[in-house]
Amino acid sequence: MDYQDALKQYIEATNSHDFQNVKKVLHENALYWFTDKTCSTINEIQAYFENAWEVIKDEVYSANDVKWITVDDNTATCVYTYHYQGFHNGTFVSGSGRATNIFIKDSTNEWKLIHEHLSSL
Repeated sequence: MDYQDALKQYIEATNSHDFQNVKKVLHENALYWFTDKTCSTINEIQAYFENAWEVIKDEVYSANDVKWITVDDNTATCVYTYHYQGFHNGTFVSGSGRATNIFIKDSTNEWKLIHEHLSSL
């Protein structure tokens, strides 16, 4: 798997709405910067994801206009526009924002997400 596959796997894991799938692609020291919160532990990240899935039912998350801005043998950084859609209190909602993802190779030589920064537009 290369870094581009790692991003695809991350998006698929997110859309599974099962944090155990997301956790498989996260580095143990992952750090998330959301618009409204910083999550610096796997437990905090899990709580944030699970709350989002509870608030936005049947959410579908996607990445568009992905640009890989740095890539070397052990790190890869991309920026993209994220989109989401789902149902909030029974009403269809959608939105978008900007994202930065940093992937690094871990001790097993697998690409893992170590940082995500999301901001709404």
